Amino acid sequence: MEFEYWQLLFFPLFFVLGWAAARIDIRHLVRESRALPRSYFQGLNFLLNEQPDRAIEAFVDAVRVDPQTVELHFALGSLFRRRGETERAIRMHQTLIEREDLPEDLKLQAMSELGQDFLKAGLLDRAEEIFEKLRASAIAEEAKRYLLEIYQQEKDWAKAIAIAAELPDVATLKDVAEYYCELAAAEQMRSRPEQARLHLQTALEKNRKCVRASLLTGDIDLQQDRYADAIASWQRIEQQDPIYLALVAPRLLDVFRRMDRRSEGLQLLRGYLDRYPSLDLLDVVFELVLESDGPEAAYDLVRDELKRNPTLLGLERLIQARLLTAPPETRVDLDLAKGIVQTYTRRLARYRCDNCGFKARQFYWRCPACGGWETYSPKRTEEFELTP
Repeated sequence: MEFEYWQLLFFPLFFVLGWAAARIDIRHLVRESRALPRSYFQGLNFLLNEQPDRAIEAFVDAVRVDPQTVELHFALGSLFRRRGETERAIRMHQTLIEREDLPEDLKLQAMSELGQDFLKAGLLDRAEEIFEKLRASAIAEEAKRYLLEIYQQEKDWAKAIAIAAELPDVATLKDVAEYYCELAAAEQMRSRPEQARLHLQTALEKNRKCVRASLLTGDIDLQQDRYADAIASWQRIEQQDPIYLALVAPRLLDVFRRMDRRSEGLQLLRGYLDRYPSLDLLDVVFELVLESDGPEAAYDLVRDELKRNPTLLGLERLIQARLLTAPPETRVDLDLAKGIVQTYTRRLARYRCDNCGFKARQFYWRCPACGGWETYSPKRTEEFELTP
């Protein structure tokens, strides 16, 4: 195909058309920007300069000047909710819902935002009512996620299990197993062990590595004086996740004492301590050694373990063990040293959530801060090395 010189005329034509289109877009943008209230841009400037209080004041003024700014209503309501001003957020989103000219998709968004306001305010029944209405809407997936959160806060585990089946990408099998463990714990509190066992069996079917299900099964066996079964249930935890043996060690100690089989218990627990070092395991083994072999053997145990795993909490146990055999003239100094170390360990020894970092003195299966399941390690955060 030969090139014709007259085709060069197309280039300036395309340039003129592009320039005209750009001018039209710029004029349209200028008209839109002039239509927005000045306080809107002031609010954006305050947000960019990390001044949320002044930004909110500016946006409120912008809404007063132009009530048709729907997106600004959403942004302002979200700001109110994040700041904890849930009443203002609720009023903002209710105003949007009451507008007859609001398109259907924006009305659904406003309802979802209102449900989140109620959830943030702790009005769970009203939040549940809204998200139940949204289950059949175009944002059903989002509504179900919030309903799952509500059911967990309300501890309505049966509903949580039902809706979790519709959210496989949100609620894992590990989470569902925990819901069944919660049902089992409730049945156990009502003195209905057989119903609790059924829930625990289902939990293990959902997640065969569910440590809590094995632990609770052993607790039920213990209540029914089925000691051998209780030990077998708790021993299963070693295959599921051995780090949780620190939680079950005191239970094993109790059962072996009841059965008057301390030597067998000591052998089992010392094996756990050798393979999975833990301060809680050390405490239990220390008690058994003290009972069976005396204070000198208990002191040697703690000293050897401290050499292997040097920690402040271990040092406190070493001083405690030495106090049992120390002559009277040195006990005052040892008591002083123990008090100093104990001051630090009591303040620092916490269980820590691996998900959000929240620390607590007691162990939680579900983090009270972020709501994550099995995010707490059964080892306390103070189990760190004294030497590099």
